[in-house]
Amino acid sequence: MFQISLTKPQRNATLKGVVDMFEQFSFETVTPMTASFIIALIIGGLFGALAQHLKFCFRSALVGNQGSKPLLRGIWFTALGAALLGTQLLVATGYLSFEDHRLLAQDLPILAIIVGGLFFGIGMVFTRGCISRLTVLAGTGNLRALTVIILFAVIAHATLKGILAPVRIWLGSVTVPLDETASLADLPGGATFWTGALALAAFALALKSGLKWRSGILALILGLLVPVAWIGTGFILQDEFDPIVMQSLSFTSPATDLLFWSIASSSIPVGFGAGFILGVMAGAALAALSKGEFLWQAFETAQQTRYYFLGAFLMGVGGVLAGGCTVGAGLAGIPTLSIAAILALAAIAAGGLFAQYVLQPKVHSNVSAIGVH
Repeated sequence: MFQISLTKPQRNATLKGVVDMFEQFSFETVTPMTASFIIALIIGGLFGALAQHLKFCFRSALVGNQGSKPLLRGIWFTALGAALLGTQLLVATGYLSFEDHRLLAQDLPILAIIVGGLFFGIGMVFTRGCISRLTVLAGTGNLRALTVIILFAVIAHATLKGILAPVRIWLGSVTVPLDETASLADLPGGATFWTGALALAAFALALKSGLKWRSGILALILGLLVPVAWIGTGFILQDEFDPIVMQSLSFTSPATDLLFWSIASSSIPVGFGAGFILGVMAGAALAALSKGEFLWQAFETAQQTRYYFLGAFLMGVGGVLAGGCTVGAGLAGIPTLSIAAILALAAIAAGGLFAQYVLQPKVHSNVSAIGVH
């Protein structure tokens, strides 16, 4: 059952085996922070290459054109199902615990999550891609996407620690106490039932989309990068004398990490976040070059630039308030069975639908598409 966990002696014995393995390969000379950067580069490279090949994008799966939307939706749900099963298997076998993770906080900042999710969803429609897709596109030569990423990172940091922080704190002060029910695992049926139900629903929707088996296998691999990142930062690289944050695939905080490491690397250590973003861009670039899809692109009109900048602002604020983006709160967050993550993705979807079918028709003629998503 998914509630089973290893005892502490067993966990310590396993951890010692991992440490011995690292010593055999002379990895003991590398700090956990540096090792997390290296692992993130590899994981990010795989994600970037796979996402570019599959056109992995939550916005397109939600409100894309009718021809590609079903298949992109199938890809997204296949990845989510794999991430769910992989993550909860690690929890069941005692290698991971989200007991003290922020996604399972007992006080749910409901107003911040809803407002942030709506903002993010609207923003991703204005920029024609959420921040994960834009990071991939930046690797393919899209300068519009690169500009949005930079602005997104600045706004996200301003919301975390800068001029917009008071707004974040105020919205975050409106909470709903969840007590012992911050996770679906705490509800009747437990982790086994909810993991099985969500994974079954995800795979059922994927099958309904008519997804080809090759794309399905690649989507499964992409989804399994989520538990790989969790186990890497949450178990293998954990050091009580030099601890690092347990994290998985995400783009909001990592974007700010990369921005400020790139301009202050002498005082800010490099870590998982910066490595992941760089890896995604590099992987996407290699995939695009190998398929002849690399193409330099820039803004075409002033109107287009305005909407992309507005979208970047909304996603930067929204990603922080909601506790993550479509990948951080969705693809990586939902597999923790976090109620907050599920609410965040639902709010993002609602914002995207509102922007596409209410706001977008009013501005669509002024905004030209990035291209194939």
